[in-house]
Amino acid sequence: MFKKPVKKFRVLFVDEKNELTSQIAEYFTRSLFDDRYEVFSAGPAQDMVDCELVSVMYREGEDLRRQVSKDFKDVDHLPEDGQYDYIIFTRQSVFDEWAEKTPWKGKQIVHEMGCTKDFTATDDAELYDCYKEMMNRVREWVEKNMKDPEGLKALVSA
Repeated sequence: MFKKPVKKFRVLFVDEKNELTSQIAEYFTRSLFDDRYEVFSAGPAQDMVDCELVSVMYREGEDLRRQVSKDFKDVDHLPEDGQYDYIIFTRQSVFDEWAEKTPWKGKQIVHEMGCTKDFTATDDAELYDCYKEMMNRVREWVEKNMKDPEGLKALVSA
């Protein structure tokens, strides 16, 4: 019996430099829900994916080493047509500054996922725990909210 292909929703996670929470969200959405989403991440600027994050996630059994930081104009890693069903900003401050400036017309969601400025670590062990807690917090958000693409409608803020 022939099955009709299921339309994947196209999602873009946005963070300031696409080096931290947007990378985690992209990674977990792809690894958990690849059958439902065509997922990307980017930022107004690009940087290297946070090396500490890559190390912590690897030690926790998650391999982020293939992730690439992208800016909004990255033609090698983002869709040429620039069309997204949902643009999910992982920082309120990034949404406030960039939501009106981005060329995308998808539904916009804002969820504060944190940043390294929030960390209170005083040594390497505590820093590891901060990254691990961030990873787990983002994964939990992805598991809860990305499970049902239709459920994202309730999160739309703009």
